[in-house]
Amino acid sequence: MWRASVITIFPDMFPGPLGASLAGKARAGGIWDLAAVDLRDFATDRHRSVDDTPAGGGPGMVLRADVLARAIDAVAPDTDGRPRLLTSPRGKPLTQARVAALAAGPGVVVVCGRFEGVDERVIAARNLEEVSIGDYVLSGGELAAMVLIDACVRLLPGVMGKEASGAEESFSDGLLEYPHYTRPQIFEGRDIPSILVSGDHGRVAAWRRAEAERLTRERRPDLWAVHTSGMHGAQAPGTPPKKATDG
Repeated sequence: MWRASVITIFPDMFPGPLGASLAGKARAGGIWDLAAVDLRDFATDRHRSVDDTPAGGGPGMVLRADVLARAIDAVAPDTDGRPRLLTSPRGKPLTQARVAALAAGPGVVVVCGRFEGVDERVIAARNLEEVSIGDYVLSGGELAAMVLIDACVRLLPGVMGKEASGAEESFSDGLLEYPHYTRPQIFEGRDIPSILVSGDHGRVAAWRRAEAERLTRERRPDLWAVHTSGMHGAQAPGTPPKKATDG
């Protein structure tokens, strides 16, 4: 079973969207498991404090290294084997390639960033991998954690109805996905491209490939540059439908 553990000061936010649709059905079916862990349970004072003022002064608060370290050690000791992730706007962009790698493993431990950030010492001491879902800032990392987990869960065996569904999606081969059409044949004067109703599967495949390349070239020149360089598996500068982390 693929296991996701989330360390947060708002455990009640989970499962949230992860309890519905594909992810919710897969969880109910025992394909994966989710545990939301309250960081405040690892505080030692009566106020259950998890943050303090930043060293050197400045606005906001910083998550304490000692409290967070206790939580991580309890949730994922060294023998756990799951990667430890920290949602952070300064992290590496989450790509479909990284999602696929995470989905192929035993699961993830996600620390939800909050406030001004996390004490740098615990990031180094507990080997936290900082991950971002986009170049913007959220109020906290919980939404980013949900995005990351959902992206992984849908790739787990048995979650999606057709394996081809995932193989032809945006970012699966370094390109954006081609346009889709369905009935009615004509909508407000707009017809379905004739190739798609021709019955010629070879021409349909060629058209879809050409459209995927066109859209990627026009909308995501960063992905197109990586694609044309032959580095399809590399992590492009700006990547999947983004997300961002902690805030």
